Amino acid sequence: MANSKIKTRKESDLIGELEVPVDALYGVQSLRGFNNFKISGVPMNHYPNFIKGFAYTKWGAAEANYKQKKLTKEQHDAMVKACKEMLDGKLDEYFLSDMIQGGAGTTVNMNANEVIANRALQIMGHKPGEYKYCSPNDHSNASQSTNDAYPTGFHFGLYLESAQLLEAMEACIKSLDAKAKEFKKIVKMGRTQLQDGVPMTLGQTFAAFATTLKKELKELKSAREELLCVNMGATAIGTGICAEPGYSELCIEALRKITGWNVTLEKDLVEATSATGSLVGLSSELKRIALKAIKICNDLRLMGSGPRCGLAEVHLPEMQPGSSIMPGKVNPVIPEVMNQLCYKVIGNDTAVMLGSENAQLELNVMEPVMVYCLFESIDLLTNGFNTLRTLCIDGIEADVENCKNFIAKAIGTVTALNPYIGYKNSTRIAKIAKKTGKGVYEIALENKVLSQKDLDTIFAPENMIKPVNLPIKADQEKIQKTLEAILAKL
Repeated sequence: MANSKIKTRKESDLIGELEVPVDALYGVQSLRGFNNFKISGVPMNHYPNFIKGFAYTKWGAAEANYKQKKLTKEQHDAMVKACKEMLDGKLDEYFLSDMIQGGAGTTVNMNANEVIANRALQIMGHKPGEYKYCSPNDHSNASQSTNDAYPTGFHFGLYLESAQLLEAMEACIKSLDAKAKEFKKIVKMGRTQLQDGVPMTLGQTFAAFATTLKKELKELKSAREELLCVNMGATAIGTGICAEPGYSELCIEALRKITGWNVTLEKDLVEATSATGSLVGLSSELKRIALKAIKICNDLRLMGSGPRCGLAEVHLPEMQPGSSIMPGKVNPVIPEVMNQLCYKVIGNDTAVMLGSENAQLELNVMEPVMVYCLFESIDLLTNGFNTLRTLCIDGIEADVENCKNFIAKAIGTVTALNPYIGYKNSTRIAKIAKKTGKGVYEIALENKVLSQKDLDTIFAPENMIKPVNLPIKADQEKIQKTLEAILAKL
């Protein structure tokens, strides 16, 4: 980090001395981590909410430590001001820790400790590095360990980050609901196993899309709430060494007041120090959301296939030319990119699962990669839903005529006759339709299976898309003889 043209200060730790840029708010332990972990290329400050999570954590700790007389009023006030500046994003440039690192998050924790201590020193009228007045270890990290401060910091960071995903999903659901209302009278063929099924409305399709995301919205909110249960006061392994009696309770009380959130303390701090269940739960929910989004996008791509030789029941917004060789081709690029980012989220969930599985004894040292995957997955899904909504869903148009044509040709509409003429007679009509190419309604009408009035009632769109009880009677034996005679001639 240092070169001959940059003024430096000398700092030391267990390993030895390093030259740190004289005005840098990070210190020797942060710098060692920066130098050791050039891994993902994604620094902590790529996720400002991660820094904010630490700001809350250290602020709460400072309040508890001040009440237990481990900090002077001057130290407390300066550290709190530094934490507030972290919340405002004013110190982001000093958080350069790679998201993937060894040490179970020690580099990140010390990065926060050193930035807070050095900024507090400036506020107190001292220079960065004059740690006898405010120390990263003795003051910023008082009553703490990486093993409780780091999890609390990333719990809060993920809680903040996931709020953006909630907003993106809620906006997407609103757009889907709007399309459901817009398309509520457009009848289309439903399909199962990619084969013709029975009629439904295009509105029902989009309403189902909205419903499936609403279910995940509820589950995501539940997974987020688990993040607010933290292990502050556990220190190294959950026994609370270096913390005074009552510290945990004071810290949680302060965190609740500072954040306005329902922050709670884990009941068993030894268990909590090595457990990552809340991360696994959140990741699992992100995977569920991704799977639901893939289903929606696959359906949009199928319904929009064509424009002349596919289903073409809907027209997706044309965003860019689709081929370097085929003139006029336009691809469904927005659902495609949504699918791809969802695959990445699913892959990240596997990494989180493996990270959780590799806890040993009193600690899980794999938390950094788990945290990185979760931040990335949240951002991918947030950006994805915003893109899907604004560049695809909001601009979808229905091809009403094509939907009508499919209904007119569909053999699947014969299912509506089952309650009145029986399954076997309906099957006979389906066979005739396949062999002759005629429509179900046409066959039933010309062979007087039922009266035109009854057929019109049965095949009325509003009667084919919901449960009905129609007062229609038929002579099934007579219908059977008529249909068998027709089949015998074909």
